[in-house]
Amino acid sequence: MNQSAAIVLGVIGADCHAVGNKIIDNVLTREGFRVVNLGVMVSQDEFIDAAIETGAKAILVSSIYGHGEIDCIGLRDRCVERGLDDVLLYVGGNLVIGKRGFDEVEAQFREMGFDRVFAPTADLVQVSALLKHDVASRS
Repeated sequence: MNQSAAIVLGVIGADCHAVGNKIIDNVLTREGFRVVNLGVMVSQDEFIDAAIETGAKAILVSSIYGHGEIDCIGLRDRCVERGLDDVLLYVGGNLVIGKRGFDEVEAQFREMGFDRVFAPTADLVQVSALLKHDVASRS
């Protein structure tokens, strides 16, 4: 893998939870990625614009406030419409409101076009290893 592969990171929608976003940024930077961190309250178009501008290999969407299932609807289609057919889409956090098993949540987001879905307890070093693998597989 190109160790300086650009990835776009941000917290989607009206979510203003910043701490986890900064932790993800630090881990992925340490693991060799060039992280373009858009911060919090990021729209779908802001993610896509940043990915286009930087030639990012992946968009990593975080959501902690539970509205990820609403905020992420149509993101894959918007990426395709804008020419990002091959961009990796990762999503993680507390993605839905209510008690649902992670298998159900993962299936829902995979159906929405996300390549990988992570629970809030995901090991970020393992996430980085998967991301390296996935980026290399698409290159």
